[in-house]
Amino acid sequence: MTQMDSFKALTVETLPRRLGEVTVVADRVGADTSTWKVREVGDGNLNLVFIVEGPVGAVVVKQALPYVRLVGDSWPLPLKRSFFEYHALTRQEARAGVGTVPKIYHFDHAQALIVMEYLEPHIILRKALIQGRQLPRVGRDLGLFMARTLFRGSDLSMETRQRKADVALFADNAELCDITENLVFSDPYFDAKLNRHTSPQLDPVVAQLRADRDLKVEAQRLKHAFAANAETLLHGDLHTGSIMVTEEDTRMIDPEFAFYGPMAFDVGMALANFWMSYFSQRGHEEGSSRESVRDYLLGTVVEAWSVFRTEFSHLWRTERTGILYQKSLFEDQGDVLASEQALDQVLHALFQDMLGFAGIECHRRILGLAHNADFETIEDADLRASCESKALRFGRHIVVNRRQIHSIEEVNALARLIEKEDAA
Repeated sequence: MTQMDSFKALTVETLPRRLGEVTVVADRVGADTSTWKVREVGDGNLNLVFIVEGPVGAVVVKQALPYVRLVGDSWPLPLKRSFFEYHALTRQEARAGVGTVPKIYHFDHAQALIVMEYLEPHIILRKALIQGRQLPRVGRDLGLFMARTLFRGSDLSMETRQRKADVALFADNAELCDITENLVFSDPYFDAKLNRHTSPQLDPVVAQLRADRDLKVEAQRLKHAFAANAETLLHGDLHTGSIMVTEEDTRMIDPEFAFYGPMAFDVGMALANFWMSYFSQRGHEEGSSRESVRDYLLGTVVEAWSVFRTEFSHLWRTERTGILYQKSLFEDQGDVLASEQALDQVLHALFQDMLGFAGIECHRRILGLAHNADFETIEDADLRASCESKALRFGRHIVVNRRQIHSIEEVNALARLIEKEDAA
């Protein structure tokens, strides 16, 4: 019997009956399922998501579907992605610490569902940024999460046999990698069937980007790195829609795209979404300036990158126990500077590729299938296109010129320049 033979999609009506006998769920919600309140809240591209509340407490139930929910059953997708999400969440908690991801209470492989902590009063970070909120912990928390998960999931830290077994495990997440490889790196750069953009306003700039030889070659070089460099266990879809926040807490969610790839991918995807939010703010001003929000967003990028570098460097010096850049070659020979030289080279290469992945993310979120609410919620199409055009120009520059950019402050200065030129 295959997983599909026994799989049944949950509904608001059937969920209490099907999960009521799971002890850990009953303990968290309440034994009497007649008192449960179930509501479906999934607004993502792939899955069903329910909040289940009862007299004792609440949980979230997330279930994979055998197709891409955004498109429908014409695009089948394997249920096993819930397996990879479950294993990614357990590894992220172990590497980044308790309280960085939702707690897992129950996993049912056959039904492709995970029961996890209900985060309350958290909201999706992207929604908070659209509202103009300025969350004080996000930059620091994101920087620490990325440094700890990316370093500790790599050959810089992991025991070799364990890591190779983990690479083999996550290599089976091929279908979700295929989505990234096509929808992120290729489809935005030609007239792919599932693409869409703000038309006719963006038609000229879209035509220009798709005829840009330098950009397309760089996009494929980055795709090459994504597909060929199994450097560390990635979240795989780390953006402001995969982060839940309060003033005091930050949690990373939805790592179903997890796989072994280049460290710079997660960092670039994450920071790109703050830059896109920056360019979208003019579309949300509604008569009042959001200059302070724009300052906050660029400041958060600086903080996230700075914290990432600092924590990565600390882990390099204290937890570098894997097969790469062994201390037996450097520190143990009394040559600490050799270790620092290697660290500088690793971080420099990571920074350059991070910029490339960030620029690609800006393009695919405006030209591809899955768009950002940052832009999509701007009702005035002309204003939306103006904001999107800035992000597209910004993305092109940091992809093509990433080797000539030397600091995150230079990138932010570029963003400010593009924003002010178009606003003038």
